[in-house]
Amino acid sequence: MNTYAANTPHGTTILALRHHGKLVLAGDGQVSMNATVIKHQARKVRRIYNDRILVGFAGATADAMNLSERLEGKLERYNGNLTRAAVELARDWRTDKVLRRLEALMIAADPRKLFLISGTGDVIEPDEGVIGIGSGGVAAQAAAVALMRHSSLDARQVAEAAMQIAADLCVYTNQFLTFEELTADA
Repeated sequence: MNTYAANTPHGTTILALRHHGKLVLAGDGQVSMNATVIKHQARKVRRIYNDRILVGFAGATADAMNLSERLEGKLERYNGNLTRAAVELARDWRTDKVLRRLEALMIAADPRKLFLISGTGDVIEPDEGVIGIGSGGVAAQAAAVALMRHSSLDARQVAEAAMQIAADLCVYTNQFLTFEELTADA
């Protein structure tokens, strides 16, 4: 059976969190093929849909770009409704013969919604407003949750510290980090 754990791409860390009215999406820059690092400063997080939606990917680069374009098309079709666009993308991804072969996980977020979208049809909104994907995703997510609960750091500071912790633990995650941010009134 196809499960989230079995299909979790390795080779990156993407973290999204909403904290004190800010949304931050962070990604490391390392691209690996097997045991070889082939790029250090890849950009795995970006803005789409008139800079109102943030997306991040773990998995094959071409697949991630294809999914980003498809999500943006869904957002255009549904007038920026992220929930509807995410559900429709996940449905297509799960049922289309070509799309279901794509190997990636996606995080899509706006200041009010935060989703993990997978090729198994999952559209998951995390309870605590934080999600991590990729090989260092669990470490980054755990660190972010702890920092959000037990520190006075702002959203960007939480994301930076959590990503550094993940980079220290995960050999597929480096310290060349990219951040994108939105506020609740963006």
